[in-house]
Amino acid sequence: MKYLNILLLLLLAGVQYRLWVGNGSIPDVRRLKGVQEAQIAANAELAERNRSLAAEVMDLKQGSEALEERARSEMGMIRAGETFFQYVNVRDPAPAAVTD
Repeated sequence: MKYLNILLLLLLAGVQYRLWVGNGSIPDVRRLKGVQEAQIAANAELAERNRSLAAEVMDLKQGSEALEERARSEMGMIRAGETFFQYVNVRDPAPAAVTD
């Protein structure tokens, strides 16, 4: 009976070891849940980015306003018949040095 109790204690210790330290243990599962949550958040962010890019592509395919806006802002293009004015801020010239 004494050897049976020792054997059962050793088996219990082996199961407990796997539960607390081994592969698939409680800390390992918690770590994997954290990694999973981070991946879900990253996937949601990328899905939102994909939706906005898809909307922009559809707008560029169907409407000319987005295309015109992009040509104006990124390439500096103007429409026929328009006049382009560029204002440059000129700082006051530095005062001349007084010489005697």
